[in-house]
This record gives sequence, structure tokens and C-alpha cells, in this order.
Amino acid sequence: MTRKLSKFLILFENTNLLYFPGHFLSGRVLIELDDEAYVSGLHFHVVGEGVVRVRSQRAERVYDKENYIDFRMRLLGEPAGDGPSLLSPGIHSFPFKLGLPLGLPSTFLGKHGWVQYYCKAALREPGGLVHKNQQVFIVMNPIDLNLEPPILAQPARLEVEQHVGVSCVSGGPVFCRVSLDRGGYVPGESIGISATVSNRSKVTMKSTKASLTETIQYMCRGKVLASETRELASVSRGKIRPGEGEEWLNEQMYVPPLPPTNLRGCHLINVLYHVYVSTRSYWCAFPADAVSPVLFDRLISPFLH
Repeated sequence: MTRKLSKFLILFENTNLLYFPGHFLSGRVLIELDDEAYVSGLHFHVVGEGVVRVRSQRAERVYDKENYIDFRMRLLGEPAGDGPSLLSPGIHSFPFKLGLPLGLPSTFLGKHGWVQYYCKAALREPGGLVHKNQQVFIVMNPIDLNLEPPILAQPARLEVEQHVGVSCVSGGPVFCRVSLDRGGYVPGESIGISATVSNRSKVTMKSTKASLTETIQYMCRGKVLASETRELASVSRGKIRPGEGEEWLNEQMYVPPLPPTNLRGCHLINVLYHVYVSTRSYWCAFPADAVSPVLFDRLISPFLH
């Protein structure tokens, strides 16, 4: 049939390939033949899976996987195998339709793992030869901040006191009080940061910096095996001399465009966002003085404006 088969395609009704949980995944498998051919079966498989692959410290590959969709159907041919079907020359279309489950995690691609959704079609000949095709589709499961705990609409506050150690030559505490205007945002908005930094040490602080970070954790059997962190945005202020302080009043930090990262329902990959406030002296860099988790969404909620 190889010379007779001119087209073997998986076509979705939604041409942008973007779907939401609870929506229908529909389309057709298209076969075009230049001559008549016998077919023993046409099988269709919808797959949704999360995979993590991490190389351990012993250079061993650690692998874990979980399934979200595993739907199989036969589009042509009988399970009992009553004999092959004869297809005439021309175009043959075999429709499919599947309701996507609620609560699916969003499509995600990372360094050590991914969440992926795709369809596979297999066209079998009586002689045993199998023609295969595959088509990926995207699932987006946005978070509606209206349905999240009301505390996300309220300011978030945190106080930390960091002592300057021997490695920084002089001792003394650096006090930091940080608050965010709320705990939930959408990309394109700005995070309002208010902070009080009091330098009660004998060391001049070179700078104070607030950073928005994204941390991706890859897990296997409930343990975090690898993580990666990147800085998405930052704002900074100048030096603070001993005995002096710095006041931030609703300093704006822009949230850049971000892909959907709602991985609820996935137990292998976790994406976290935090706002860090840190200080740096001329002698050394301090660990983050204060950190506050934030939640991002792609749906604008009323309380955000």
C-alpha cells in the first residue's frame, strides 16, 4: 500500500490546536489512496502524559511518568478480525470526538520534564505493515483568581532580621519588612512592593534588590530530584550606610508575559513564583532577606483592577 497511500493525516476541527479541559477534541483521520487497497484496521489513540527524566549524582537516569488521558478507539475494522476492508481510490475520512477530562494540567515543556498531549493513528495492512502518524495538541488550564482563596486579594507581609556574620568582617543585624499589594497577578500587571530596610550593622549595604523568580521543581516518587530558577524581573535601590535605612513605597515591578503554568493535577513538576528582597554589601552578598510566594493567572479577575 505504500505506493498507493498518498496522504495519511490527523486533522483537528480547531486548527490552532488549543483546547481547554472539558472541551471536545474532534476532527478526522484522512486517508487518500491512488489505487484501491485492503486495510485490516485503523486505530486511534489519544494520550496525555507527564514525564520526568533526571540524571542523578551517580550519572544514573531517573525516570517517572503519569498518565492523564489514555483513550483508544478503532475507526476501521472489526475487533474479531473478520477480514480486511477494501478501500476504493480517493479520499476517505474517519471522524473522531472525545470530551477532554476536567482538571487536566496545562501543556508544559521544561529542561528535565514535560506535560504533553497528542493523538496517534495507525493504519494496518493485512501483511502486517503499519503506517503511523502523530499530532500534538495544546491544553491550557487557566487559574481563575476569583475561585482562589480571598487572601490572595489582600496585601502579603513578611518581616526578617538578618545578622551579618564573621565572613563579612563586621557584625550587626539588617532588618527588612516587606509587603506586596496582593498575592495574585496576571502577566502584564505590576507588583506593588513596599519595604523598610534598616541597616543596624557596621557594614555599608551596596544595594537592595527585589526580584521576581520562577522555580521549576522536578519530582520522582514524591522527592524533588532537580530544580531550576530564573529571574523574571527586578528593581533595585542604592547604598544604605550603617545606622541608616531605605523606604520603598509601592515600588512597581512589571510582570513579563508568561506561558500558562497551571500544573495542578501533575505530581511530577511544580512551578513556583516568588518575590525576593535581598541586600548586598561591599564585602559579601546576603541571602534573601525576605521572600513571598505569588500566584499568576491568565484570566483577569475583578479585584485586580
